Amino acid sequence: MWLSQLTLTDGTRAVALRRDTGAHLVQGTSSTRELALAAWAAGHDLATEVAARGTGEAVDLDAALAEGRVLVPLDHDDPAHLHLTGTGLTHLGSAATRDAMHKNPDPQSMTDSMKMFRMGVEGGKPATGAVGAQPEWFYKGNGHAAVAPGAALTSPGFAMDAGEEPEVAGLYVIAPDGTPLRVGFALANEFSDHVTERGNYLWLAHSKLRPASFGPELRVGDLPAHVEGTSRVIRDGAVIWEKPFLSGEANMSHSLANLEHHHFKYDIFRQPGDVHVHFFGTATLSFADGIRAQTGDVFQIDCPDFGLPLGNPLTQSDDAAALVAVAAL
Repeated sequence: MWLSQLTLTDGTRAVALRRDTGAHLVQGTSSTRELALAAWAAGHDLATEVAARGTGEAVDLDAALAEGRVLVPLDHDDPAHLHLTGTGLTHLGSAATRDAMHKNPDPQSMTDSMKMFRMGVEGGKPATGAVGAQPEWFYKGNGHAAVAPGAALTSPGFAMDAGEEPEVAGLYVIAPDGTPLRVGFALANEFSDHVTERGNYLWLAHSKLRPASFGPELRVGDLPAHVEGTSRVIRDGAVIWEKPFLSGEANMSHSLANLEHHHFKYDIFRQPGDVHVHFFGTATLSFADGIRAQTGDVFQIDCPDFGLPLGNPLTQSDDAAALVAVAAL
């Protein structure tokens, strides 16, 4: 089943449950986060909590999405308590894409990207109960950088590039006792600046401080071992680039459990009530095929396992890349 959050035509928030028979509003809640915490408190899973509350009025998710009323499928009342983070070089094939961006002129020297990838291949799927190799990790921002499905991804004035990254994201809320609770999975566009990243590998951190979108729907339950979707760049109504992307553990060099451990092992990421959106990486980028996105282009990520497609147009901030002056008190 899939859950989504939306604004109704009267301006109130709601949660919708969709199965093959269509979407209906979940009764007694306006927040996926509230549903998840209530399920934990009651000692059962999210599907049981939704079933206990029941569903009511039918809702047209396609119409809501077209009207800009669909929200990200998991959020927090205070955006500062939603954390956007991710991992890279986690998918088979991702090293080739990254390695081409950071090519060392000495063919005998292995790039840092390839070294990191090999660590994952050799130790990213440890035995149950064991700790595996650390993945690459990055921070994208907080809830202020979370963009609703259908809304624009805005590239800052100082950016050198604006490119999509089609991924699967894990969506989590932290229980009152500090236990990370996985609410589900969603399609995600981990929007990045690949020209900045290519300039120097140590600028990866800068390149990731961009908005990101995820949803429209949250898949409840396990992640399929094999996920196959399609990533597109649409310009003036026509597809100018299209390519399949793969995810799921069958296509990854790390297990989900290992990636989750290396994020949540830090106490700061286990603060009760906080929400986390953790991007699991990709091996597919239009940038790697020479595509340079332009204002007005639409990034579309489509995978039936995750419900409705995720689409976001690209815009450019009007702010010039001017010096930011700090005021001394």
